[in-house]
Order: sequence, then structure tokens, then C-alpha cells
Amino acid sequence: MKIAINTGGGDAPGLKAVIKGIVLAAYQKGWEGFGIKYGYRGLMDTKQLVRLTPETVWDITDMGGTILGTAIKGDPFKYPVQQADGTVLENDISDTIVSNFRALGFDALIAIGGDGSLRIANKFMQKGIPIIGVPKTIDNDISSTDYTFGFDTAVSTATGAIDKLHTTARSHDRVMVVEVMGRYVGWIALHSGISGSADVILIPEIPYDINKACNKIRQISLIGRDYAIVVVAEGAKPVGGDITVLEGKQPGTEARLGGVGKKVAEEICKSTCKETRHIVLGHLQRGGAPTTFDRLLSLRFGTAAVRFLEARKFGMMAAVRSTDVIAVPIEEAIGQMKVIPKDSDILLTARSLGISFGD
Repeated sequence: MKIAINTGGGDAPGLKAVIKGIVLAAYQKGWEGFGIKYGYRGLMDTKQLVRLTPETVWDITDMGGTILGTAIKGDPFKYPVQQADGTVLENDISDTIVSNFRALGFDALIAIGGDGSLRIANKFMQKGIPIIGVPKTIDNDISSTDYTFGFDTAVSTATGAIDKLHTTARSHDRVMVVEVMGRYVGWIALHSGISGSADVILIPEIPYDINKACNKIRQISLIGRDYAIVVVAEGAKPVGGDITVLEGKQPGTEARLGGVGKKVAEEICKSTCKETRHIVLGHLQRGGAPTTFDRLLSLRFGTAAVRFLEARKFGMMAAVRSTDVIAVPIEEAIGQMKVIPKDSDILLTARSLGISFGD
């Protein structure tokens, strides 16, 4: 077989390990692997294709980023094209992608990406391109899989930052507010907040009352501790309010979340009169070497994708359930976002530890 591989959406630790898993497993079967650079751009400009061999991927397991580049805009079904008058129109260029895919002699595409990328891949599956999906997002918000690669590394990065903030918060008797990624779910905030001994965790799944969060900080002061740690997911929102977004949205891209950490810090300072600082971890959570967990999960996903190709399980996505990697329909995976259940034992663990969610 002649396999095409692409990576879409934001980068995540473990992307290179997935590519390595695919290429080495394909090589064992005598198949060829080619990388499509920058999402689907390599199928519009075929000079962006790169042949992948065992030699090109052997030593990339421990590296962050992706050797293929990625794209967060440029959906081929709504491709933004700037007109002479400066306006931007969205064109459907998907037929050109399909035509080039076939002209290049590819037998299948392994699409590595998050919810948006997998939705695009599913559309191409319906247009006749044989697709296998691999779930990638640090947000861990793809349903049908227990974990996505990149999540564990992002949580480890966030936890390490929270650990460091404890020392400066304690030294200055400050409240430190840490804004973490996660978009519309709070998995990173919940896992890192518990592991980093946060006092308050604010997540999208539980709209918060800032007064109740401040009451927790006051309770801490009453028992003799004059500092506190607050972890805020970028998609957290107050009761009756909405998420906070940044200005400067570009055509063909989703809204950029961010700024809620600053808002929460200002409100805490005003309500408690305690010196409060905020920090936004941002893209630090996407970078660096993947953890051992993410390296192994990525290699398992990559090699499983090749096995699914051999079994002609097109339209399926690699997913981890309990201890096994299995094939699930991409349509099932993109059907709904995986949010934190209100009865999640991890959420209950946090409540049992006395952590406030502002509710």
C-alpha cells in the first residue's frame, strides 16, 4: 500500500511518535509512507509531500511538534480565499483534494487530529478517500477514547508550573491564579489542579460563583494559611455568563479563548483584598518532550492504525479503552464532545479533598 499521513489542528506532544509508529509498522509490511505537509495543503501543492522512511523517523519519539507541520485553518470544504477587494470568501476545494489524492496513487490516508480535523477526515471518507483516524488533542475532549495523546504531557507541564507557584505564593502571601488550556472542557485544569494541590479549580462544566470561590480563600486564611492557588480552565465561565475570548479572530478559525484568568484574579483581589497575580501557561502546554505515557500511547495508536488499514477498517479511529487500543467509528468519536461527568470519581476526589469549584 501507499499511505498518506497528515497532522491537523494544534500541535501536541506525541505527534512525531505516532508518525514513527505508522512508518515503521508500514515498512514491516513493505508499504510506503508519505507525509502531507501542513494539513491538506500538501494535496493542493504536491511539492509539499515528503517520503517517510525508517531512517527519517527512527529517533523522533522523544521530540515535540510534528515533522509534517500542521494547520489550524484552511478547511478544504470552506477554504478561505481573499478577493481583490480584500474580502474573504469560502470555497469548497475538496474535489481537487480527492482528485490529487487519487492521481498520486495513494491507497489510504491516516488523519491525525482533534475533533475538527477528524470531522474533515470523515467528510473525505464520504467522498471516497479510505480514512483511518488517530485522535490528537491535549484537551482530551474526543469521545469514544479514554485518553488522547498529548494530554498527559500537558497535564504534567501544568502541574509542574503549579508546584513552582506554591513557593512564590507562600513567600509573598499571595493568591496565584493559573489559566490553563482545554477549550470547552476542564480535563487539564481538573487533573493538574488536583495533582498540584490547588485550592480552587474553575472548569467549563461547572459555572462558577466568584463569591463562593472567594469564600474558600477566606476559609484558608482563617486556618492560618495566607496564600492560595486557583486553577482556571480557559473555557470557564461564571453563572449566567459566557466564556472569555480574545480579539483578533482570523477567517476560517475558531474563537480564541483566553483572558478568564485575569478576570478571576481581579475579582478575587477586589473581593478578598488579597494580593493576587495571574499567569497564563498557554502554548507551554503544547511543547516539549512527551511523557512516557504519551510516547507509548502514540506508538500504540500509530501501529494500530496500520493494522486497521490492513484489515480494511476504513472510517475507523484508533481509541484506547481501559488497557486496549481498539477501532471505533470516526462518526461516533465526533458525535459529541467529551466533558467531565458530574459524577466523575476524579471530580468527587477533588470535592473530598476540600477543593472548591465555585459552586
